Amino acid sequence: MRFIESTAAASALLAVAAAAPLDVKRNVNNDFSIKQSAHRQSLKSGPTAYASVYAKYGRQAPPALKAAVANGDGTVTATPTQFDTEYLSPVTVGGQQLILDFDTGSSDLWVFSSRTPSNEVNGHNTYDPSRSNSSNAVPGATWGITYGDRSSSSGIVYTDTVTVGTTTFAGQAVELATEVSGRLQRDVLTDGILGLGFSTINTVRPNQQLTFFDNVKPSLSAPLFTCDLKKGEPGTYGFGSIDDSAHTGEITYVDVDSSRGYWSFPSSGYAVGDDEVNDSGLNGIADTGTTLLLIPEDIVSAYYSEVSGAQKDPQQGGGYTYPCSTTLPDISFQIGSYRATVPGSYVNYGPVDDSGTTCFGGIQSSHGIGSNIFGDIFLKSQFVVFEGVTVRGWDLRLKRCRLTLKQI
Repeated sequence: MRFIESTAAASALLAVAAAAPLDVKRNVNNDFSIKQSAHRQSLKSGPTAYASVYAKYGRQAPPALKAAVANGDGTVTATPTQFDTEYLSPVTVGGQQLILDFDTGSSDLWVFSSRTPSNEVNGHNTYDPSRSNSSNAVPGATWGITYGDRSSSSGIVYTDTVTVGTTTFAGQAVELATEVSGRLQRDVLTDGILGLGFSTINTVRPNQQLTFFDNVKPSLSAPLFTCDLKKGEPGTYGFGSIDDSAHTGEITYVDVDSSRGYWSFPSSGYAVGDDEVNDSGLNGIADTGTTLLLIPEDIVSAYYSEVSGAQKDPQQGGGYTYPCSTTLPDISFQIGSYRATVPGSYVNYGPVDDSGTTCFGGIQSSHGIGSNIFGDIFLKSQFVVFEGVTVRGWDLRLKRCRLTLKQI
């Protein structure tokens, strides 16, 4: 894969620049932005968040990690501004408002529904196709997802009118949950997922469905969406245009490999603290639906060697923990000509229990997952632009990603 530093580059690329404060964006044609509505109010345990990534990417979690998940109740108390483990946005489906998690690491739009058993709804908002005059069942279509904490969701498929911000698409595939298990039921602020990965990994069978982004791209000024997650407060997603007031300086671009259905991009090296960037390159997936930053074990080890009291904790499935009072160093990744820095204060995933003395690290090893994952620990320190070519039927050509990464 090649690096490009030209605003005239075709298709979609990775873009990098310093950021400015983000305010309300101006709509162009059907372009729009949407402010996120809430953060989680409970914190999944570190091992639960870690194990979930293995299943999301089709891998088995290590036995010690599975045991750590099984031994705990999975949550500790947290306030919305303490721990940024999930970012949620309002979406209207068939005239009914739901709060969904926008996930660039998956490609299904699934929701709690009137078909979800009442004992599994647990206070969630639900979508009822009978209350919409634009809903249509897709005969014989089913879907299903299983997560690393043994939670799962599955069900049937309708098409209906979906509105995000000011853009509406009639005939969007909406996956209705007829079964929801485990911790998904207890995550009461989330009514489902809106996947923003590539349509090639949509789980509907027998015929895969297009994502909302792929469906609305022809109506946007440009085939892109932006993601501006923030620390301790709701962020913003924008569709169709880049708000130039949200960044300053030159933009750096890089191609993305979408062959596996993900927004995968290269980094040519990393640095801990103020060190010079080395040449230990890696590829990783930009995944807004994963909280943790999961990178090779040697980089993780190098990072925590600079953290006083850090250890691989057998009580936390072998994940790294450290005293919550410890000051964490920054970590940087070289992306094109830009050094993207994650402040050390962003690396804290959260406490392992309510005592608040030991914290679970937001950086963990990607060993066994099959990919490095640049989740929210990384993304909330950046302003990111995802840009792809227009879908022509089912001919999904190579898509690339343009990321505008903001400096802190």
